[in-house]
Amino acid sequence: MTNNSATSRSLTEIQAANYIGMSRSFLAQSRMDGQREHRTSAPPFIKIGRSVRYLREDLDTWLDNFYKLEHLGQQA
Repeated sequence: MTNNSATSRSLTEIQAANYIGMSRSFLAQSRMDGQREHRTSAPPFIKIGRSVRYLREDLDTWLDNFYKLEHLGQQA
C-alpha cells in the first residue's frame, strides 16, 4: 500500500512543515512549548505510537484562523 502525501489524510512532520510553509523546527518547538504568549500557536497534532502526525483538515483550520492582511500597515 502506497502512502501518497497528495491524498493522505495524515502528514509527517516534514510534509506538514512544507504544507503550511513553516520550518520543521517550528513544529517541533511549538509542540514542546505549548501555547505561549506572543508566540505563534502550534497546529494540532496526533501521536500514533512514537510518531507525530498532522491531519490535513487540522492544518487547514489552523491556517484559516490567522488574519488575512492586504498590507503590513493594516491592523490585525
